[in-house]
Amino acid sequence: METLDWIMIGGYFALLLGVAWWVIRQGRDTADDYFLAGRDLGWFVVGTSIFASNIGSEHVVGLAGSGFTDGVAMAHYELHAWCLLVLGWVMVPFYMRSMVYTMPEFLERRFSASSRYLLSAVSLIAYILTKIAVGIFAGGVVFATLTPELEVRLGGLTLNSFWVGSVGVIVLTGVYTTLGGLRAVAYTEALQTIILVLGSVLVTFFGLRALGGWGELREIAGPEMFNLWKPLVPAGVEGTWRPVLERAADGQVVRQAWYFNGNYPWLGMLFCAPITGLWYWCTDQYIVQRTLGARNEQQARRGSIFAAFLKLLPVFIFIIPGIICFALAASGQNAALQQAMFRDGELIREQSQAAFPLMVQHVLPVGVRGIVVAGLLAALMSSLAGVFNASSTLFTMDLYQKFRPRVTQAELVWVGRLATGGMVLIGLAWVPVIQGARGLYDYLQGVQGYLAPPIFVVFFLGVFLPRLNHKGCLAALLTGFALGMFRLLVDTPISLKLSGYEQGYTEGSFLWIVNNIYFQYYSLLIFLISAAVLVVVSYATAPPDSSRIEGLTYATVNVEDRRRSRSSWNWVDVVASVGVLAAILIAYLYFTR
Repeated sequence: METLDWIMIGGYFALLLGVAWWVIRQGRDTADDYFLAGRDLGWFVVGTSIFASNIGSEHVVGLAGSGFTDGVAMAHYELHAWCLLVLGWVMVPFYMRSMVYTMPEFLERRFSASSRYLLSAVSLIAYILTKIAVGIFAGGVVFATLTPELEVRLGGLTLNSFWVGSVGVIVLTGVYTTLGGLRAVAYTEALQTIILVLGSVLVTFFGLRALGGWGELREIAGPEMFNLWKPLVPAGVEGTWRPVLERAADGQVVRQAWYFNGNYPWLGMLFCAPITGLWYWCTDQYIVQRTLGARNEQQARRGSIFAAFLKLLPVFIFIIPGIICFALAASGQNAALQQAMFRDGELIREQSQAAFPLMVQHVLPVGVRGIVVAGLLAALMSSLAGVFNASSTLFTMDLYQKFRPRVTQAELVWVGRLATGGMVLIGLAWVPVIQGARGLYDYLQGVQGYLAPPIFVVFFLGVFLPRLNHKGCLAALLTGFALGMFRLLVDTPISLKLSGYEQGYTEGSFLWIVNNIYFQYYSLLIFLISAAVLVVVSYATAPPDSSRIEGLTYATVNVEDRRRSRSSWNWVDVVASVGVLAAILIAYLYFTR
């Protein structure tokens, strides 16, 4: 990092704090303003805020790392931009009509209060396991890669660059999030989206220029890295990449090819990934809170469509840089990357998480590097800001307010601010688990795959099938979460490499079988069981009161509500949505061998 780079980074922070301070001064000390930005966000801010919240640590660090080791396999998740169209066209009308603060609150109106409490508690746990801890970890990875010599001594304790970065990202993000609420989060994320996209595009541009262009990238990486559809049986953790070397008599490498034996099988991607995607984009408080803050249904829908367009970018600004890093290292065109990523001709898989920051460090020119680092920090901070605000909203509105029904608006805001601090401390304690996991993005998708299915089932089936009742909902949630938490408990000792678990479970034992079922297939199992429990229990018990579910399912929406929804969209929204679908189809056709 040179002086010009630090100037660029300083400029980013100055601009960010300026926007945050301006937004904070516009706010009012009410729950509506703090948690939902006064329900006055326009489509541009809604769309950029959704995108910036999603494009955080798991993309900047994890997705590029996955591109380095597995090629475009993870592009499936990015091409799930169509899920945002489902949010805008299918779910937003119900959410906007209900005027709820949280997704668990919507579930209470459709089913019962106990469903709300259960979903709130599980969502908070999920944020700790995925978004907060992963964001902290990724911030540490970026700092450890870019400033490896940085150390801070606190008494007898020495913090290396990893922990300095982790804690620093939390503090900087927590300040403006705590003070400004969703309004500060949304407007700063609009700025951060611009910086993030610009910086990441520069990484792709300079990376391709250093390599020799797109054709050279495809030739070195090979066709398998650009193939979305992998074999039915996934490869093992170890040995995914097999080097095939031909050496001359003097020992010099004259040809270096790479054999890919398959990972992320097509069956799991086809059936499991959409379940996780629809849960995340259409029912997760972390994302949907932005649409709840829109000024009306039209702005919420258009913000969702705009976010869908933006969601297509990560394939080219995160996955492709990861593949470029692999190509530069494997071909030897960049000695520093080769030394960092390979040892004796073998890929060091643990290093894959540093692919993006290593590209920043070794490929970008001075000045540009500072812009891209600012983009990295923007992604990390926007992701954490979003989850901080979502967590405080869930805790305050779904739990605290229920036990203190006469609480004042000002007290609700302060409780929300205090809740953020507790979530951060718990997240820090979970970082060692992620450090032991196979990969950042793998860890994230695994946890989400275990927790998403029962939530997806009760929301989507609940909207389409009015006969489903609160007993079926609660039974499905409890069953699904129990299956998911059981798998997490089985996996965690292996991820942490605890004493006695270094070699895993005894081969052939029940726990060994559970641990070795591919995570997407286990997620499909949870989905099928949860759906069956929801339907069977609901039809075995009394139907819900028709007055309770009025306007909350397609069958119970009245004529006036339908008229208002129809007047909120026109041909522009339809054409934009078709454009998103066309772009997804083109990408799938290109990345299919």
